[in-house]
Order: sequence, then structure tokens, then C-alpha cells
Amino acid sequence: MAFGDEIALPVVAPYRLDLTVAVLRRFSTSVVDVVTGDGTYYRALEGMAAPSVVRARQRRPDALEIAVDAPPGEAERAFALARRMLGADRDVAGFTRRAARVAWLRALARRMRGVKPPRYPTLWEACVNAVVFQQISLLAASAILRRVIEALGTPLEADGARLYAFPGIASFLDAAEGTLRAAGLSSGKVATLRRVGEALAGGKLDEAMLEERSSPAASELLCALKGVGRWTAAVVLLRGLGRLDVFPADDSGAARGLAALGGDGVDLPAALATLGDQRGMLYYHLLLARLEASGDLAP
Repeated sequence: MAFGDEIALPVVAPYRLDLTVAVLRRFSTSVVDVVTGDGTYYRALEGMAAPSVVRARQRRPDALEIAVDAPPGEAERAFALARRMLGADRDVAGFTRRAARVAWLRALARRMRGVKPPRYPTLWEACVNAVVFQQISLLAASAILRRVIEALGTPLEADGARLYAFPGIASFLDAAEGTLRAAGLSSGKVATLRRVGEALAGGKLDEAMLEERSSPAASELLCALKGVGRWTAAVVLLRGLGRLDVFPADDSGAARGLAALGGDGVDLPAALATLGDQRGMLYYHLLLARLEASGDLAP
């Protein structure tokens, strides 16, 4: 692939690309969000007229260097997606101030200063991730999602980095049941994702419908789809729409992270009340804490 000239994309400081990408991809084994040894980030974008890739790196605290390989006329759209996906415009100073008032969160927030809330480039990708990660471990869900992507996604190579474009709605709806089941998806999750895909493809659900609603109302709209519950809707709103006023309740991974951070001294309801409309950042910090503890987070 041939990238165009790099453009400096201003970010709201403090900003750390490495931490933001870490919470976007969850594990370093991601084949969609790929980071090379020198810290360069690559992401293939689905939905363009032809396979497209965004490349991002950070060499200064107030900007990212972004380059795209996109069809003529679509470079601007690719840049806009990169800005949204990497949280370049998000100001989370409110979270930083409030986290300092939570004893067991204070040190973690200080270590992870600069992480911004990422956002999947499409509502479809947010929904797929949320459904696949329902009621199973992060590790198991990550392995299943990777197999789905490798079975249905488009493989690409950029600057020697191999990655996949996330499979679009049509490729999923056209996929054979056996292919999806062989990847590890349960029959229930296959059915749920087909319903979600059909709703999005048919215009019964779209990003604008969710954007114009409050988070509780948007959650109700998502939960009207069979197989989508409160936790799944919260993950979609947080990771797909960037709604920091939601915190996925009853999340097993978050519960383990809380126990590791504060032991019996964690009062989650009190912490969520303190964090207020920035509570979604706690979800990302707990993920970073787990990655840090497992050695899956670069120094």
C-alpha cells in the first residue's frame, strides 16, 4: 500500500497513543488494530470504495502524525475516522480531577494519564465486539473474534505489517452458519449478530438514532433487539458512541480489576457517584490495570 503525506493531527493534551490503542484493541494479538515494534499504529478501515489503511504515530505530546492510504476523494473521511477512533478531541480533565478523590484509583489514574476514550469506526463493529464478549472471558472472546475476522475479513499489508479489515455487515450475513460456528460463536450469538446486522442494513437502527437519544433511551433502543441486554448496550454506547456516562455493570473483568486494585476496600457505587458523567473512563482504566498486571502493556 502507498501512504500519502503525513498530516499533524492536533490532540487534546495530555495524550498517549499507546494507552489509547491498548484499550481499543484489548490484546496485543489483535489483527485489526496492529502496533509495530516502534509504536506505529495501523488500522484498516471497512466501508471505503477500496481497502484503506490509517497509519498513526506520536512523536510529540500535542499531535499525532497521521497518514492514510485511501481511494481518491476518501482521504478526508479516513482522517475524520482516525480522529474519532483515537479520541484526539476528547478532554477528560474532569475524570482526572474526580479520580484523584478516589483513594484506590488515584495512583492508577496517574500512571495512565494520557489515555483517551477510543471509539470503534462503525456501530456494527461496536455491536459485534459487545456481543462476542458476552458472558465469556476476555481471552476466550478475543480468540473467537480473531477467528471470525480471519475467516471473513480482508487481509492487507502496509509497510510490512499484516492486518485485516474488520468484516462488514454483508460479509457476516452472507457467511455460512458452519463458518461462524467453527470460529467459536454460539448459535445464540450468531442469531443475535444476524438480527443486529439486518437492523443496521435495513435502516431500523443506525448511529444517528442513538446519538439523538440520551444514554438511557439509547440503551432501551438497543435492548429492543433480542439478545442485547443492559451490559451489551452499555458496551456499545461506551465503545461505539464514546458515552462516558455509562459503566457496564456486572462486568466480570472489571470486578476482578476492582478486587486487585482495592481489595475489600472498594466501594464501587461511591466511586461511580464521584466520577459522575466520566465513569466510563473507569472501565478503560481497569482494562489497562489488567493489561499492566499481565505484562501485555508496553512500558
